[in-house]
Amino acid sequence: MVMDSEEVAGTRRGSPCPRLRKVNVTESFVRLPEELNLEDGCLAMSLELLQQEIEKYKELCLAAEQEGLELATARAAAKQKTQGLQKEAKRLREKLEREKPLSGELEPSFQALCLAKEERGRLLEQKLELGKQLAVLEGRQAVGKEQAKVPPTLPERRMVFKGHVVEAENADVLVVTPQIQRALPGGCALITFEQPEVAQRILEMKWHEVKLDEGAGCEGQMRVEARPVELLLPSALEIELEQSPRCVLLSNLPRLDLSEEQLQDKLELFFSKQKNGGGEVEHRELLSDSGHMVLAFVQDGVAEQLTKKGRFQVPIGKQTYELKATPYTSGEIRDLQLRLSVCAKTVLLSGIPDVLDEESMRDALEIHFQKPSRGGGEVDALGYVPAGKWALAVFEEDVD
Repeated sequence: MVMDSEEVAGTRRGSPCPRLRKVNVTESFVRLPEELNLEDGCLAMSLELLQQEIEKYKELCLAAEQEGLELATARAAAKQKTQGLQKEAKRLREKLEREKPLSGELEPSFQALCLAKEERGRLLEQKLELGKQLAVLEGRQAVGKEQAKVPPTLPERRMVFKGHVVEAENADVLVVTPQIQRALPGGCALITFEQPEVAQRILEMKWHEVKLDEGAGCEGQMRVEARPVELLLPSALEIELEQSPRCVLLSNLPRLDLSEEQLQDKLELFFSKQKNGGGEVEHRELLSDSGHMVLAFVQDGVAEQLTKKGRFQVPIGKQTYELKATPYTSGEIRDLQLRLSVCAKTVLLSGIPDVLDEESMRDALEIHFQKPSRGGGEVDALGYVPAGKWALAVFEEDVD
């Protein structure tokens, strides 16, 4: 074994013992394997074990050298990557410095783009709203076409001439007074002014700050938008009329304490008798829109005979009533042309928040839009629909 700061002497039997100098061993040492045999005081090791130890430590040295090479390679790669990142960071800093003035120039364009996106969203909302209104109008048009197939008959009315005469341009023209119905969603209001100039000023201002009534429990202002009211009006109407040879129209029906079924039974019974000029009734119908009655007969000529006579004294109960029999005419719409029209005096107010009750909100809107200082004027009519509800606005022809 190896010892620190000791005298080491090697002796052999029969040989002198030389003196050795002291040696300080400060380096690491290797422990020899325990498979050692002492022979004659000398250290002995199997050559095979020694060779194995040498091979083992050779492998350890090779592994250490390989690991050192890998570490050196990794260190060089890391250094190269660090240099590359430093160059990239320097390039990015220089690019950022160059683009700072350019970003300042692009700021207005970016803001304009944001405003354009907001405007696009608003236009899309308007498109959806117009689509809903168009769907409602198309539905009403379809219903109108169905109703026009059997138009309401004209009742007999007492007329008197008042002395007013105008030139006749076309005696075959049918004059139609339109009555347009439009769905009005919640959070909106329709306001009609006495003068069209006031409505035009309100539309030109577009946005309006309406002060809320503090007495109603709500302070501050609300911002509403004024939009024009556009309607589809009929510009041309073509109806095909056909007179039924077996039907008559009974008018001047009395108002009695009878059910509709009982009244129809009595009239059918009267006009089914030959002595009254009638015949067998095939079908009967009470027109709810006009209060008249249609009788359809089985045989030809009965309806013509009744309409020639015209008036009949019909006993109902203890009294007798005079009824009128006229030809029954049905019609079908062949052509209907529409045109877009803008209301001259009416404005649509949208975006009204649900902050006041219906009466208080109507008062706040009317007060605001009556003031000339805010572009308003005399209000003729105002309709408000609270949020979450729907209403049906009816537009009629302005005769003023």
